[in-house]
Amino acid sequence: MTKLMLVLAAALAFAGCSQRSTLTDGRFVVGFDADFPPYGFKDGSEYKGFDLDLARAVCAKKGWTFVANPINWDAKDMELNSGAIDCIWNGFTMQGREAGYTWTAAYIDNSQVVLVKKGSPIKALKDLAGKTVGVQADTPVQKALSKGGDKYETLGKTFKGLVVVPNYNQAVNELNAGAVDAVAMDVGVAKKKMADLPGKFELLGEIVMTETYGIGFKKGNVALKDLVEAELKALFADGTAAALAAKYGIEPKSLILK
Repeated sequence: MTKLMLVLAAALAFAGCSQRSTLTDGRFVVGFDADFPPYGFKDGSEYKGFDLDLARAVCAKKGWTFVANPINWDAKDMELNSGAIDCIWNGFTMQGREAGYTWTAAYIDNSQVVLVKKGSPIKALKDLAGKTVGVQADTPVQKALSKGGDKYETLGKTFKGLVVVPNYNQAVNELNAGAVDAVAMDVGVAKKKMADLPGKFELLGEIVMTETYGIGFKKGNVALKDLVEAELKALFADGTAAALAAKYGIEPKSLILK
């Protein structure tokens, strides 16, 4: 085989892999952040969450073996593009990432809110002026509040500082310890933290921004995305998604997939 033929064969193999609609070993590997309740988290030795349970249900319908693969959120693109995971499915915000992935339809309407300690003098977004605010790295709200972001001029610019941490567990721990004055985060995660630590925190009445969640596949992997999306829509139609939302404390009005 000539060098040109080898190059062409490799290119065709890569294209076929990126467009695959079936799993060669029957394993559907979901990449997720294990510190992101109620969508994906570790409970003892088990991984649980709304998104992980939905993925398990999709695998049951397709006859696939479900594999939950916790990843470093900063390395998610490397994991996806290398083939180590089949998708990113864990409260994955679509806004600002539209061109980077092949997406399912949006299935959750999620807001970014501000969590503060109970009794904090911070009662509204304007009260964040001169305060230190924590955010998780590589999230839309972090980008929105940073210089050049959509919310920088009206909000982020007023902060004393924006503290970027690897995950929301650390951000909330820093809030509890007084290292930051507030945390900007997903409403579902914030409410789970409030339920886990009753009486410790409260939410501001105003939201920072709205967003939607989707399942992100490697760019171009439309065939696999279509298979998963079809089963996801069926789970929303038959009430499975609503039951899981109730189980994990997610408001019914947040479910938007039709």
